[in-house]
Amino acid sequence: MTALTDASGFRGEADAVFAPRDENELAALLLEAGRDRIPVTFLGAGTGITGASMPEGGWSVSLEKFRRLEIGQGSAIAGARISLTELQAAAAPTGQFYAPDPTEWTASVGGTINTNASGSRSFRYGSTRRHVLRLKAVFMDGHVREFRRGDAIDFPVPALPLPATTKSSAGYPLRPGMDWIDLLCGSEGTLAAITEATLQLLPKPERLLAGVVFFASEEAALDAVDAWRGVSGERMLEYMDARSLELMRPAYGEIPEAARAALLIEQEDADADVWVERLELAGALMEASWFGETDRDRERFRVFRHALPERVNATVIHRGFMKLGTDFAVPLHRNREMLAYCRRRLAEDYRGDYVVYGHAGDAHLHINMLPTSGEENQAGFRLMNEFARKAVELGGTVSAEHGLGKRKAHFLGIQYTAAQLDAMMQVKRRLDPHWLLGRGNLFPPPEV
Repeated sequence: MTALTDASGFRGEADAVFAPRDENELAALLLEAGRDRIPVTFLGAGTGITGASMPEGGWSVSLEKFRRLEIGQGSAIAGARISLTELQAAAAPTGQFYAPDPTEWTASVGGTINTNASGSRSFRYGSTRRHVLRLKAVFMDGHVREFRRGDAIDFPVPALPLPATTKSSAGYPLRPGMDWIDLLCGSEGTLAAITEATLQLLPKPERLLAGVVFFASEEAALDAVDAWRGVSGERMLEYMDARSLELMRPAYGEIPEAARAALLIEQEDADADVWVERLELAGALMEASWFGETDRDRERFRVFRHALPERVNATVIHRGFMKLGTDFAVPLHRNREMLAYCRRRLAEDYRGDYVVYGHAGDAHLHINMLPTSGEENQAGFRLMNEFARKAVELGGTVSAEHGLGKRKAHFLGIQYTAAQLDAMMQVKRRLDPHWLLGRGNLFPPPEV
């Protein structure tokens, strides 16, 4: 057996690990697995936090050799194992960039497609699904197929309700005549192996203002979120609460002492004078905040933003637990209601540390609990389930960008009815009749 671990601390074991060289070798492996009824789990960069790429027996199939990368005008062809860092670095000299911006840039293209990842720039550009122009995939029957945007599925499906959120990554977003790309994107390795994609590239903005804006209170920061959502050209509106800043202070001594919250912003074609007025009206700590217009400044702020979840993950794993963080999103006008509810319940039923940060512009805040004992961990797990139900009650989704994998698969039944789940499972049975791909992801394994 081969032991594997993802970024959340979830552990998996594979009976064998394979790394096919091309689609033909991969197709042969899947045919053999289908003949012998061997479960197959696809492995990318291992940066996921839901256990989706962690096998529970069977074969682990690494896509590490699918590394084609070609940059064109307006698009890039990228193999499944190309990292976001490599993609952005190759696009930059051409004056282009790839819009989706998940926290972990070492994540693979294939992994971000499988989870329909988004990130900080989703406020303007949406999730990965919007930027996929073509997919190449290998199915359990050994067929290698390519799909372009507009290629509709060739079987009937019902229309399932979508949450009233700006993004979602919970199950299959079924609708009659939907694109194959929309079905496979976010399917978490349960329908096919995605080996290559053509991704949309956008021209780099001529002017881009970035900033880390500090506030003396969390309420002032949340007021600014509501006021700034309509700012033209705004492409990032991220939030850090007081606890998040405290966690970051040991590494970032320049965080102002008076700061109790922060917003990370980016605006294309910004007017600095307008921002001065905007910050004054919001009551921001103007003199202590950080601003810049160069690539170097923006990279410094990006590293600051991404250091927080990395610090959270490392803290939880160091304490001997798996990541305990939410990925729920709600309609924009319910953002503060959801946050207030979570804070109240945490105060009532959770004694441990926690931090709140994330995509406030999309009403998609991550609540991460940092337990120090088994008792705190169990309390946090109970609250995760309660928060999932509350998000759905408010019209939201149980997963906005990370997917559900194995660790959170039970949340899908909170968002969808049994009949709606069955409609999704009928699609899986059509493409994976023996339920071998990504077993345990999204749906419980079939009874043997």
